[in-house]
Formats: sequence, C-alpha cells, structure tokens
Amino acid sequence: MSAVHSTAGNRRRVWREDGWRHGLLLAFLVLTFFPFAFMLLTSLKDNNQFYNAFWALPKPLEWGNYVTAWDQIKQYILNSVIVSTLSVIGVLTVASLAAYVFARYRFPGSTALFYAILALFMFPGVLSLTSSFMWVKQLGLMNTKAALVLPYIAGGQVFAIFILRSFIAALPEELFEAARIDGAGEFRVFTTLALPLCRPILGTIAIMNLMSTWNDYVWPLIVLSDDANKTLAIGLAAFQGVNNTLYGPLMAGYTIASLPLLVLFLLAMKQFMGGLMSGAIKA
Repeated sequence: MSAVHSTAGNRRRVWREDGWRHGLLLAFLVLTFFPFAFMLLTSLKDNNQFYNAFWALPKPLEWGNYVTAWDQIKQYILNSVIVSTLSVIGVLTVASLAAYVFARYRFPGSTALFYAILALFMFPGVLSLTSSFMWVKQLGLMNTKAALVLPYIAGGQVFAIFILRSFIAALPEELFEAARIDGAGEFRVFTTLALPLCRPILGTIAIMNLMSTWNDYVWPLIVLSDDANKTLAIGLAAFQGVNNTLYGPLMAGYTIASLPLLVLFLLAMKQFMGGLMSGAIKA
C-alpha cells in the first residue's frame, strides 16, 4: 500500500513540476494549428456566414467553394507539379554526382573547389536575382518553365552537395573497395552502393527543395507573364485579387494548395526523419 501511495505522490510531484511546461506546449500547439482550422472552416462558409457568424461552425457546408477554387487554380497546380518535380530530379542528379566525386576522389584543386562552392552560402539568394534574370533573358527562356527549372537546379546545388558530400565521405572505404574488387565499375559503385546508402539524405533534400520551389513567389513573378505557365504561388495571388471578398473560395484555394505538400510529407516522413537523424545533418 505504501508503494502505491509513493507512486501516486511521485506522479503528483512530477505533474506539479512539469505541468506548466505541458500547458505551455499545449498552448503553442493550439496557436500553431488554429490558422489551419480557421482556414478549413472558412473554406466551407459563404460570405454571409463569414460576416455574420465569424466564429460559428459553417452551416450549411458550402462544398461548392472547392469546385470554384479548383476551376481557377488547377492549371497553376499542374505547372507547380511539373516545375517542382523536374527541379528536384535535377538537383538530386547533379548534386549526388558532384558530391560523390568530392567525397571519394582527390584531384588537384578539389578542396579549393569544394570550399569555393561552400562560400556561396555567404551570399543570400536575392543577390543573384539580377544576374539570373540577365542569363535567362539572354538564353531566350523568359516566360517558359525552363526559366524556373534551370535556376532552381543551380540554386539547390550548394546545400545538397555539402550534405551529400559529408554523408558519402563518412562511409567506410572498405565498402567501395570490396565492390571494385568484385568487378563493379565506378558508375555501378555509385548507383548500386552509394545512392542506396544515401536514400534518407536524398529524401530530406528532395522534400526541402520541393517545399522551396512549390512556395516560391518572387522568381516566378519576375520571369513569367503568360498565365498558362504561372505557378501556384502566383496563381493564388491572382485568385485572391479576383476573389478578395469571396473568402470561402479563397480559403478553399489555399486548402487545395496545401494538400500536395501535406500528402507528400506524410508519405515521405520516414525518409525525412531518417535524413534529419543522420550524421550529416546533425553535423
């Protein structure tokens, strides 16, 4: 009986000591998810409910808001999917090859070249807008999807090469030597040994690049003028201009725009967390 009382006393003491921490975390959790809940509820209201029953639950549910929103932003979503997918594939392909060379080979100037790439971390991306715009204009890529994909691939290299190079360099050399002794060529060693081991890191880099390209607003606004090529961020801004008083369809558009990233993160969460827990990210 005394042991039961002791256990109960310990639980009460722990709750008194840590209760305020739990309450604070709960408050932060509510503040974090409140905007999402508000967006979902507003997306199912008409303007009359929005103005006259602001804090009330939607009744009746206006599912037609989603039809209106989808009709206006479906082309923008398709454009964002194409641009983000091609950008991520390009970043992972180029960065993995470069990182493998930097990690497993030593050639004259390799260290200086790697540090020169790392030095680009010191320059914010906004400083490259003018030069990138001039290159895109001279190459005749204005108002095309290539004007987004190619700069996104180039801009994602620094971080991706740094992370992948650190991870590959930490792998035991004996693994690569054993593969070469078994007759595997260098490219086969890269594709069948290095890349599978880098899968968690590749997943993390892919999700981070996808989120940055999906949500980018400034660069597409600079290089795109044709409505048929505009991405989701630009399309939502235009959609807001058209529906600045129709809050239901507007919030439905934001909800639809957030679903692809949410689904992707849920499907790739294991890979993403594995990458975050790896030595390269922690270092």
